[in-house]
Amino acid sequence: MNRKLRMGMIGGGTGSFIGDVHRKASGIDGMIELVCGAFSSTAEKSISSGKALFLPEDRCYGTFEEMILKEKELPEGERMDFVSIVTPNHMHFPPAKMALENGFHVVSDKPITLTLDEAIELEKIVKKTGKLFALTHNYTGHPMVKQAKALVDHGDIGNIRKVQVQYLQGWLSTAVEQTGQKQASWRVDPKRSGIGGALGDIGTHAENLVEYITGLKIDELAADLGVFGEGRTLDDDGNVLLRMENGAKGTMSFSQIALGEENNLAIKVYGDKGSLEWHQENPNQLITHWLEEPVKIYTPNGNNLYNEALNVSRIPAGHPEGYLEAFATIYKNFATHLMAVLNGETIEKPDYPTAKDGVRGMQFIYAAVASDKNNAAWEKVD
Repeated sequence: MNRKLRMGMIGGGTGSFIGDVHRKASGIDGMIELVCGAFSSTAEKSISSGKALFLPEDRCYGTFEEMILKEKELPEGERMDFVSIVTPNHMHFPPAKMALENGFHVVSDKPITLTLDEAIELEKIVKKTGKLFALTHNYTGHPMVKQAKALVDHGDIGNIRKVQVQYLQGWLSTAVEQTGQKQASWRVDPKRSGIGGALGDIGTHAENLVEYITGLKIDELAADLGVFGEGRTLDDDGNVLLRMENGAKGTMSFSQIALGEENNLAIKVYGDKGSLEWHQENPNQLITHWLEEPVKIYTPNGNNLYNEALNVSRIPAGHPEGYLEAFATIYKNFATHLMAVLNGETIEKPDYPTAKDGVRGMQFIYAAVASDKNNAAWEKVD
């Protein structure tokens, strides 16, 4: 293509953490530009946020409905190509549905929707409209996560026997939601977050990372969820036993009340030929162990990487890549696919999370909640 893709944003107004992340990440590879937006639930704040981002006044909309309908009326050479949805969970489904049905592709924050029924319906709409849908499970964008997946896909570590994954945070150790902290207030509210608290917010990242790297689905789980914050109704801690579809066993631990933890996402995968270990807080190293061989550590743009990892290693070896770059990988791979579609071309295996992954995340949430209510009984994830 001889131009950048044009992005419209829903949510992410002044003071939004995740909106700023999406804007920065989408621009890293020079493939996407923000051209319009409906940035808030109030028209006044939405328009002022758009102006603060130096958008033309006529492309700063009061509501997402107005944005979608007015952008649709613009000539093809001017209108947005896709929307990026960066709202709380309860506002993922309505704009995604409307955008898809009006001819626009979608990138959405996770989890995909507020409820499982909405997720299933949205996946059907994606299939019916033929539009692209990307879900920002951003941790799969790290080069060393790509390398880990490639090692599994190429059979290097053999048959997978055991998986351990954790996602530990401590930022909700105190009742910060009662102090007006915006990021906390909606996450502890079932009406805006859904039936899962930490489970939906970070547990789904752990679930997605397990299924992405191993290529295996979680068949069954047994979940023990906890609510430690005073006045909370949603979980802020949890431990889950996993049974993978190939018979492998697994454990998952997630928490937002683990005092002292910052963003401790880590995974270990054990095969019968080798094992691998990755830590999000040290994302540029993939540690591997082998039968009767020395430990091997892979790094971005380092030696002996598969193309899947090289393709998303942006800078010379030894220079750290991190959170924003991983987020950018989702946008880069989505943009590459969308550019191909607009050029009448096809990509056989686009590498970014889709609506299908979103449905899996919601199935995981619902299975874990059901298991917890039944004294951690085993529950199918389907």
